[in-house]
Amino acid sequence: MGKVLFGMMTSLDGYISDRKGSFDWGQVSEDVHRFAEEEQRRAGLTIYGRRMYETMVFWETADQHENIEPHYRDFALLWQQTDKLVVSKSLEKVTSKRTRLVRELTADDLRRLKASTEKDINISGPTLASSFLKQGLIDEVSIYYVPVVVGGGTAMFQEVWQTLKLERLEHRAFDNGLIYVRYRVLS
Repeated sequence: MGKVLFGMMTSLDGYISDRKGSFDWGQVSEDVHRFAEEEQRRAGLTIYGRRMYETMVFWETADQHENIEPHYRDFALLWQQTDKLVVSKSLEKVTSKRTRLVRELTADDLRRLKASTEKDINISGPTLASSFLKQGLIDEVSIYYVPVVVGGGTAMFQEVWQTLKLERLEHRAFDNGLIYVRYRVLS
């Protein structure tokens, strides 16, 4: 049985995007990108909320862009080979291959998905992930801390009102100042 993982890039003050919805302050060097590629490789399925899917669907054709950096092309090819599930009540259709759209994903649905795979399941999108985090269904949380404070925006952890205890499993500092930390969710 795989694990359910929630990972995001965030500012030091905990936002995945600023008040304008921008995350152009992210510092994704080639080294960071290659590391994220290896993390993605562990997943058999990535589950997206609508907004995160609309951001990530760029990778469906990114490898076709002229003069694309090799690490971007490699990530695009990996993204294209990963099964994806988009949870949205408002999205009309998905535009990427290996992608299924569902209107709802219940806790029982996630448990069934988890039981049916040996590979990990990534959940990408703070609203969707936070609902499963509150229900105790997230096994690990990974955070790419960008050395910037944005002062507001979309929080990584949304409406999680209970205390969650985490145990650090791994950390890595990158030359560009970004720090990656992976935690096991204890409670």
